[in-house]
Amino acid sequence: MKYVLRVVTIACMVMAGIGAWVSPGYGEPYELSKNDVMDPKALKSADTSLFGVKLGDSEAKALGSLVNEKIPGVKVEQEASFIFLLDQRKPTGPMAGVRIQDGKVDLIFINNRFSYKTRGIFRNVLNSESPDDVRKLLGQEEYGDENVMGAILAYGKQGFVINYLGKDVNVEFSPPR
Repeated sequence: MKYVLRVVTIACMVMAGIGAWVSPGYGEPYELSKNDVMDPKALKSADTSLFGVKLGDSEAKALGSLVNEKIPGVKVEQEASFIFLLDQRKPTGPMAGVRIQDGKVDLIFINNRFSYKTRGIFRNVLNSESPDDVRKLLGQEEYGDENVMGAILAYGKQGFVINYLGKDVNVEFSPPR
């Protein structure tokens, strides 16, 4: 009987240990070009990456992942503190990118030109027809502004802002407030 009790105790301790480092869907990485995360509550800027680059990564990592790696269909340009990703088919402007401040990535952005490469809920956000469509997908924003020109929908606790300007939709990921 002691042996069975000991095995059960050890099994419970192992399961409790596994539970401590396996999260129930929250805090899991969200690679914008790969993962189909659809739960808006699971989205956090700290867990979001663009071709392997996350907020807080070093400039060297960002350059290595975005500039030195060949990303199919993407042209990469570096300008001042930004690394821009352009669609090789129509390189009219950046479709995504990062900003580097003080040697670290402090901003990741995507826009509707990137929607064909985006997976998960942000593909739908980038293809939204109105700010109300964005709210249906992500929930009510914490703060923002809406006028005849467009809308700014800020989800500060999660670390992203949606700039809705008609057909132009931009998403900016930064450290949560």
